[in-house]
Amino acid sequence: MKASRQESQSLVLIVDDEPFIRMILRTFLEREAYQIVEAQNGIEALTMYKQVHPDIVLLDAIMPDMDGFECCTQLQILDCSKHTPVLMITGLDDEESVDHAFEVGAMDYITKPIHWPVLRQRVKRLIQQSQLQQKLEAVNLELQRLVTIDGLTEVANRRGFEEYFYQEWQRMKREQHPLSLILCDVDFFKSYNDTYGHRAGDRCLTKIAQTIKDIVKRPGDLVARYGGEEFAVILPNTDTEGATYVAEKICDAVRKLAIPHQNSQVSPYVTMSAGFTTEIPQPNSDLEEMIAIADRALYQAKTAGRDRFVQNILATQK
Repeated sequence: MKASRQESQSLVLIVDDEPFIRMILRTFLEREAYQIVEAQNGIEALTMYKQVHPDIVLLDAIMPDMDGFECCTQLQILDCSKHTPVLMITGLDDEESVDHAFEVGAMDYITKPIHWPVLRQRVKRLIQQSQLQQKLEAVNLELQRLVTIDGLTEVANRRGFEEYFYQEWQRMKREQHPLSLILCDVDFFKSYNDTYGHRAGDRCLTKIAQTIKDIVKRPGDLVARYGGEEFAVILPNTDTEGATYVAEKICDAVRKLAIPHQNSQVSPYVTMSAGFTTEIPQPNSDLEEMIAIADRALYQAKTAGRDRFVQNILATQK
């Protein structure tokens, strides 16, 4: 039977201290169109694994220096995300050895002398199962990403905001570092929609979201669409000075987009109001209260004339 293209691209790591066993395994598997690399002991296998990232490991149980059981344990540590299958091949067939092999992470176990048709099927099956599992995990990760992304603006949605804010709140509480939260609102956006139409409104929100993303670039920061025309920015490890800088840049950048807004009461162009707060979370503090403080600051920015930002509930504006 000829191997499929997908199987022919699979890389097998053979680990055995006996050169003759490695040779016959290599000959058999190359005939099945697999690519082969070899290691003669457990220590060499770990080094080789880190270099080539094989699709399956065929591992002898009894070897000098580091036996197959310890090697399998170490492989699981190296392989925490890929789930590379380990097939143990050994002359041991007692119940204790078989149980031990599965306990240390082997996915399957065959004994010597090797029954070649069985080996061929088990290698094929284990590789297919591993590839399927990796595909399913990739799909699940993408689905998780999609349910936390706003479909219009492609920044995080409200759910993504809440999950990440809780995560960073807990982390900053443990580390006792400052966490800043900015809430932003497009000024007179209902009037903008009424004047230019909802499609233009959608384009406006998308431009603003991208503009904020261009400013908030650190890997740990998050931009989210908090509501209809409201955005939130989470800034871990950011003090008041840093949050002031970001809030000012956001308001200024939106202003500089120069998106016409003839019915705005503050400018001939689209503008944004923002409120923010900074806190080092304490054991008795409340993340909902932090959101409420930022929201009150945003309200103050609006009542003070819009097109500005306010810190906490104080009239700090630029």
